[in-house]
Amino acid sequence: MRQQVAVGVMAMALAAALAQGQETRPAEDAARGARGGQAAPPANGALPEKVSVTLGTLHPAQGPELNYTAAAGYLALKDEQGKLRANMFYTAYVLPEAGAQPATGPTTGPATAPRGSSARPVTFVFNGGPGSASVWLHLGAVGPRRLDIPADGSAPTPPYKVVENPDSWLPATDLVFIDPVNTGFSRAAEPDKAKEFFGVSEDVNAVGEFVRLWLTKNNRWDSPIFVAGESYGTTRAAALTEHLQSRVGVQVSGVILMSTVLNFGLLDPREGNDVPYALYLPSYAAVAWYHHKGAEKYRDNLDGLLKEAETYALNDYTVALAKGAALSATEKRTVATHLSELTGLSVDYLLASDLRVQPARFEKELLDGGAAGEEGKVIGRFDGRLTGDVIDPIESTQEYDPSLSGFLPAYTSAFNTYVRETLKFDSDLPYEVLTGRTQPWNWGGNGASGYLYVGDNLRNAMTENPSLRLMVCQGRFDLATPFFAVDYTLNHMRMAAAIRKNISQKYYLAGHMMYHPQAGLEQLSKDAQAFIRGGK
Repeated sequence: MRQQVAVGVMAMALAAALAQGQETRPAEDAARGARGGQAAPPANGALPEKVSVTLGTLHPAQGPELNYTAAAGYLALKDEQGKLRANMFYTAYVLPEAGAQPATGPTTGPATAPRGSSARPVTFVFNGGPGSASVWLHLGAVGPRRLDIPADGSAPTPPYKVVENPDSWLPATDLVFIDPVNTGFSRAAEPDKAKEFFGVSEDVNAVGEFVRLWLTKNNRWDSPIFVAGESYGTTRAAALTEHLQSRVGVQVSGVILMSTVLNFGLLDPREGNDVPYALYLPSYAAVAWYHHKGAEKYRDNLDGLLKEAETYALNDYTVALAKGAALSATEKRTVATHLSELTGLSVDYLLASDLRVQPARFEKELLDGGAAGEEGKVIGRFDGRLTGDVIDPIESTQEYDPSLSGFLPAYTSAFNTYVRETLKFDSDLPYEVLTGRTQPWNWGGNGASGYLYVGDNLRNAMTENPSLRLMVCQGRFDLATPFFAVDYTLNHMRMAAAIRKNISQKYYLAGHMMYHPQAGLEQLSKDAQAFIRGGK
């Protein structure tokens, strides 16, 4: 099996972050206790189950003021003999039933917020990595408070602020943000056994157990259940949905996928795997259009450009790639000329690349400035709109991701302040926003292809539950999970036409985090709330 980490959605960015000095902390950190005068944790490294309950108020973009209860803390995963396996950190936002009066403040033991109304949906939310905490969706788009980000979606600068989020999904659903083991504050009880949680099926089993326990402790088994994930979180969501329905007995009403990857083979263009080159083409074209590269005739017509790029990708370009060395020199130059019009790359560069351009090379080459004698720029992998200065002009691939480097410290700082000052939860543990502490990851047996594929899990879940609806959200400028690869995946999932009607797709003029630009945040909120309320 190929090394799946090399094509993981967050893995490249994580490797870069670690290379620039982000520590992978020793496992002994998991044994450090929480502040507040609590007793020291057990010798095996287990953390005391602890929840802090606070009250908050939200003024939505539409609708009346909402008073909610926030619960931040640990939920203990135990085996059937009662032995603690892990404490998973979560933050839940619930609109309490009428007349419910919560006792606020930090507590120890299995404390929970007051029961919400069973008529209210519950949406379980997580990010990806694997190795990412849920803070990106939590403080980026979905929760009642948000990192203050410039309206154009560029990275904020210190001091970072957390502000009210009128575009929270809370008016439509109660929210539970989950940090998988060794992300956020979540830790295995015994650090040397943490690897039991690091894998596709291992992770699904743990998150599925968390969902079961949260529903049980909060008496919400009768609520409509939704699952929302971003990046590798969409991989988790697909497998988790089938697991919840077939193994746990939780019927899922809807799944929201943001920046989706269900087939990892489509993210790994290389010798012997030509299909991804064609599927990246529309994203290359969109990013080139944004930076005023490519043919002038497309300048005021992004939709027309994307339609042309998609049509060319599935037809002439795919045929040319399939011919390989049998492609004549004349045919090759014809293809390179059209690719140049679409992508802004020079014909000579495309010919030298054998018509096959890796994403990391595109991110370095598009704005290299060489021909014009200008200072070169690299473009972002997560958001091709964003650029940064070149570190090494000789290096042929992107050295870092300017669409991540400014956001990682912003989210880390903002959450560490918010969780203590607003949610009143305190811990000496590092809050792992994006970490290597979940490696090595067990990608499982993936057949002859060597790539993880979970489209069949999602197909099975939707077929066995014909009322299950799916909303798939993609950014046009995302070079980590290109939108056309997602279209391709969905179009190749074998399902009945009646089931396929339950799928809706949304596109945003943004990157991987389509909620960073203000317009994307607002549109995602409207789309998600309408979907949860029953629309498509």
